[in-house]
Amino acid sequence: MKMGEGKKVKNRWLIALAAVGIHISIGSVYAWSVFTNPIIEQHGWDLSAVSLTFSIAIAFLGLSAAFMGHFVEKYGPRVSGLVAATFFGIGLVGAGFAISIDSLILLYITYGALGGIGLGVGYITPVSTLVKWFPDRRGLATGLAIMGFGFAAMIASPIMASLIQSVGIANTFFTLGIAYFVIMFASALYIERPPAGYMEEVETGEKRVSTDLSQLTANEAVKTRRFWYLWLMLFINVTCGIAILSVASPMAQEIAGLSAAAAATMVGIMGVFNGFGRIGWASISDYLGRANVYTLFFLIQIVSFFALPSITHAVLFQVVLFLILTCYGGGFASIPAYIGDLFGTKQLGAIHGYILTAWAGAGLVGPILASWIRETTNSYAGTLYIFGFMFIVALVVSLVIRIDIKQLKKKNAVTNLAS
Repeated sequence: MKMGEGKKVKNRWLIALAAVGIHISIGSVYAWSVFTNPIIEQHGWDLSAVSLTFSIAIAFLGLSAAFMGHFVEKYGPRVSGLVAATFFGIGLVGAGFAISIDSLILLYITYGALGGIGLGVGYITPVSTLVKWFPDRRGLATGLAIMGFGFAAMIASPIMASLIQSVGIANTFFTLGIAYFVIMFASALYIERPPAGYMEEVETGEKRVSTDLSQLTANEAVKTRRFWYLWLMLFINVTCGIAILSVASPMAQEIAGLSAAAAATMVGIMGVFNGFGRIGWASISDYLGRANVYTLFFLIQIVSFFALPSITHAVLFQVVLFLILTCYGGGFASIPAYIGDLFGTKQLGAIHGYILTAWAGAGLVGPILASWIRETTNSYAGTLYIFGFMFIVALVVSLVIRIDIKQLKKKNAVTNLAS
């Protein structure tokens, strides 16, 4: 494809592949639990101390995504991708050094803080770029990258387990740090913004690329109601999803009578549906529209959460849980395209970074809330009902945001007639 004065334009599908390369690398953070027992056995640190490493990494993911969004927009995806590769690579290699000198504090600093910064910058870098390369298929493009993040743990877990057995924990971190740095570095070198005016006049079949409702900076976006509507919808979707992930195994054993082994298998399969939900729902949103998909998410989950406590049939229980997980993953994947629709692509990376603070908050609230309700009510049924009511709130918000969208469309129509 050529544009302008004969300048060759990169293949956007290879740009998408490079984005997947970055996300599949940083998504390995979700396989952290593979290290937990080996580290405890080798160093004698307690479970909560080792698990705190993962919590720090996710906290820094949210913080760096929020604060580095402007950096991504200013310096572009290539520089941002290289920064992410450097922080994540150093974080992992540093974690290997921390293990070799028996330092828990250094593990927090390297894997938790430095690796977490790499996670945050790496997460938003390709996503904001893909939205600009795929104005006609925003959902599909962002879904592809974020699917890579969802599937990463499935790919990384067996590799990590095998390496730990054969070369030890420290050398596993060294090996992964170098390997992920190379993958992310190579991916970052290929990623770039599309040229000005890219696909502005394109038509896909009979459907013309939709015009964004506005073109706002991140600081302008946060002053609008629709930004906070999106934030709240993502917060509720992620809070309930993470909570379910954190208690899925014991809940399935209590309600549906699954054995411990069957519940463990179910948790592994949940990861598949989480991943496929990202690409599936995000692609569907290109056709149904982002507002309709989010309303559908919440309707499905209201029914599912209120029904689950009474489903004692093991297979049906798991099917409903898998459906919930597709909505959980789909919420992550559809949000960047929704941001593009509502706020434009001028500072999409920065706006996406601000929205992702909902993820950081939900990561803390979800598991704690699920455990607290279970201990207070002595039943997982109460947990599910409370989350069901939270989804009713989310459903209302998904309908209220349409008022803003309608008003904005009307305002744009008047402006277009006047010009």
